[in-house]
Amino acid sequence: MNVLISGGFAGAYEQLLPQFERMSGIKVTTGSGASQGVGPQTIAAQLAHGAPVDVVILSREGLNELIAAKRIVAGTDVDLARVPLGVAVRAGTPKPDVSIAESFKQILLKAKAVAIPGSTAGIWLTTDLFPRLGIAEKVSVEVTPRGPDATSMVAAGGADPAVLPVSELMHAAGVDFAGRIAAEIQFVQVFSAAVVAGSRKIESSERLIEFLASGRALEAIRNSGMEPLAGSG
Repeated sequence: MNVLISGGFAGAYEQLLPQFERMSGIKVTTGSGASQGVGPQTIAAQLAHGAPVDVVILSREGLNELIAAKRIVAGTDVDLARVPLGVAVRAGTPKPDVSIAESFKQILLKAKAVAIPGSTAGIWLTTDLFPRLGIAEKVSVEVTPRGPDATSMVAAGGADPAVLPVSELMHAAGVDFAGRIAAEIQFVQVFSAAVVAGSRKIESSERLIEFLASGRALEAIRNSGMEPLAGSG
């Protein structure tokens, strides 16, 4: 079975997959892609080019685009977790206070470059939040294809800070998690899973999604900085 996953849920998924494979006896091959955006690395682009995929796990915004494009088996989509945006700085450097909107704005204005992903979170930042804060033309932004590219850029000193879903920051190498951005300017993403239209392994695919939405997944989801949306039993 083949899975294509974006960065937001990847931390929890990597913890959970070995347990699923042991329990089910199902072997899973995992690839990665961006939830939204442009270029060949997006999940939509990989599906369009015929990549053999049974399950996708990505932002609800990206999944809704796939549903509209008839890429998903109707009724198989499940919301797994939600996660807010946070900030990371290069490891060992002072952590700024990003919990107040005005201080977060000043951090962005003073930054030599702000690393953001070209996917759902980055699209929201550049089209919604930055214009709302009046800084769209004043912030130096480095848009990376994927979240890990943004944290790697900060770790290497090429940008500082990175603004990403908390789940992509908490355990990233070379950066320190500074905190969640202020509630009044927060964007909480939902990450969801679904079976891809044309899959020949629908039963196995549905078993994986059921597992990720079950009580067995709760601890790993919480440990990655996300809030589970299913799995109380």
